[in-house]
Amino acid sequence: MTAEQIEKRIKDAWADCEVAVLDTTGTNNHFDVRVASRTFAGKSRIEQHKSVMDLFSAELKTGEVHALQIKTIAKPAPGA
Repeated sequence: MTAEQIEKRIKDAWADCEVAVLDTTGTNNHFDVRVASRTFAGKSRIEQHKSVMDLFSAELKTGEVHALQIKTIAKPAPGA
């Protein structure tokens, strides 16, 4: 899986998000993922990270994606 594929999947899941993905080892299986979205508002950090991990559950089970280092930010609602 490529960084671009990961970015697309996240953007498809949360249309309002800002996302950056870095392949940390150059092997297309270790990634640093940063996501900012209003979807995360009111959720704990664990819930936010779990929602990102859930998008890649199949790839994590098979080892296609070995590691995701995740940073999430809850964006404020418009006008807030």
